[in-house]
Amino acid sequence: MGPLSPTRTMRLWGPRSLGVALGVFMTIGFALQLWGGPFQRRLPGLQLRQSWASTPGPAVPSCLPRQRLVFLKTHKSGSSSVLSLLHRYGDRHGLRFALPARYQFGYPKLFQASRVKGYRPQGGGTQSPFHILCHHMRFNLKEVLQVMPSDSFFFSIVRDPAALARSAFSYYKSTSSAFRKSPSLAAFLDNPRAFYQPGARGDHYARNLLWFDFGLPFPPEMRTKRGNPHPPRDPNPPQLPSGVGLRAHTLDPNALFHPVPTVADGHSQTSSSASLDLRSSSFIQWNLAWLDSVFDLVLVAEYFDESLVLLADALCWSLDDVVGFMHNAQAGGGQGGSAVGDGGLTAEDRQLSARARAWNNLDWALYVHFNRSLWARIKQYGQSRLDSAVAELRARREALAKHCLVGGEALDPKYITDRRFRPFQFGSGKVLGYVLQSGLSLQDQEECERLATPELQYKDKLDAKQFPPTVSVPLKTSRLPSP
Repeated sequence: MGPLSPTRTMRLWGPRSLGVALGVFMTIGFALQLWGGPFQRRLPGLQLRQSWASTPGPAVPSCLPRQRLVFLKTHKSGSSSVLSLLHRYGDRHGLRFALPARYQFGYPKLFQASRVKGYRPQGGGTQSPFHILCHHMRFNLKEVLQVMPSDSFFFSIVRDPAALARSAFSYYKSTSSAFRKSPSLAAFLDNPRAFYQPGARGDHYARNLLWFDFGLPFPPEMRTKRGNPHPPRDPNPPQLPSGVGLRAHTLDPNALFHPVPTVADGHSQTSSSASLDLRSSSFIQWNLAWLDSVFDLVLVAEYFDESLVLLADALCWSLDDVVGFMHNAQAGGGQGGSAVGDGGLTAEDRQLSARARAWNNLDWALYVHFNRSLWARIKQYGQSRLDSAVAELRARREALAKHCLVGGEALDPKYITDRRFRPFQFGSGKVLGYVLQSGLSLQDQEECERLATPELQYKDKLDAKQFPPTVSVPLKTSRLPSP
């Protein structure tokens, strides 16, 4: 591991350090759980060719592409589409992935370096370095830094908890005991405590899933013993305080979140500053500040294409590197959905969204914070410049879809007969996939296959590439003489 820059030393802060700081102004007994502890060039236009090829970059690049990457793949947030970009980029450039033995790193348990296939601890012999860590895990920084260098580019993606709740309820209904017991999402959010028990099997999918995936500790009032039918009421969902800038490394503990009217347990609650739980608000802020010190960029699903342009900029990648297709989308769903303004929704849907955000109050704090940091970054990048890049990205994606795909879009899995491109079906909704056009050139076929391959099949492809199966050759043996 190389030397740490001053701004990176905070990455080694675990919750123990945060707990010491919090203890200055929090009551005794409030402690954190234990967890592991910028493309400044114009892109040339892409033109369709007889044989599809990526657009060459400028003769003298102004920066070097980043190729040491840590992507926290959050659930039901458009992360599979980001994963597809990383799979393709790493595959095309011969990069080495830190892969799980199966498809996840022991999730929902915290990430452990020992779960990386081919990993050897320091002193355990030489090993080729890993370039990309990107498959499902519950984030654990201390263990991640055993696998990846501290100067890696750390990034993730978040989604409005209201949209995430709709997707998660459909996808994880058979997995989460809380969702399984509820006849509908509306019924669940009308009285979530009638179905949800902290610690019950699969119920991390039912509340604050983003917070859970980020490996953050939960406040004391949410750390309830398994099976307790009467857990304390959840704190009010916060809003981002003014004065917190992009990638803040220090945080004023007096800049508290301001509560907003919430709907919880089917009853309206209007909160005032006087009723704010000081400990919970400070707790949330310190965790967000810690995330700012660790993650270089957090994408927002509702602004997916804008996020991809910023990602290409931060990584010094070409626009072609972040052009791809949507993956793991359910029929009737979407990549990220509309923004949080809820414009166009019915009154009933707006109420449902409000309840989902109130119930997932920690996720809402995460979302508000990183949505704000994204737009601060957009302001730095330039709105008109961004608009132009987003239009170009979408035009390239549309051209690729028409060139590669039957129908030019994702299809119902019943039309996908090639198992290499049929996505894993899970949950109550159909997961869409792709069928390739016939008659493609060999070069086009290869690139279109990369674009259309679902995440599980692509992981298997990378696994076979990095760990080719050994073929045992029978030894020639001399014929023994007769006795």
